[in-house]
Amino acid sequence: MLKRCQILLTDWLIEYGNCIAEVYDVSFSEAVRVLMSVGAMAAITELDPKYKSSVSIKRMLEKMRNTPPGKLKEEICHRQLSELYHEARKAIEFRMSWRRKKER
Repeated sequence: MLKRCQILLTDWLIEYGNCIAEVYDVSFSEAVRVLMSVGAMAAITELDPKYKSSVSIKRMLEKMRNTPPGKLKEEICHRQLSELYHEARKAIEFRMSWRRKKER
């Protein structure tokens, strides 16, 4: 479920978000979600060696980069975004459960 959230970004983050949105033909919001998901996965992987993702970020991004143009691209892109969000959610849930245990 998506929820509206107001955030303040610096000019250079907005510029990069717009660039990603244009290159991959997605909305600015989608670009921000992708960047946050990739960033979360990368950070959690570095912070906790116990966490092992079933899919590498590099492999996911390579698949997106090599997607052919056209209508098929949209279907493949949505599938790959779903995979990215699923993996990011698993990483975040892993990290949050570790933190909850630590707070007890």
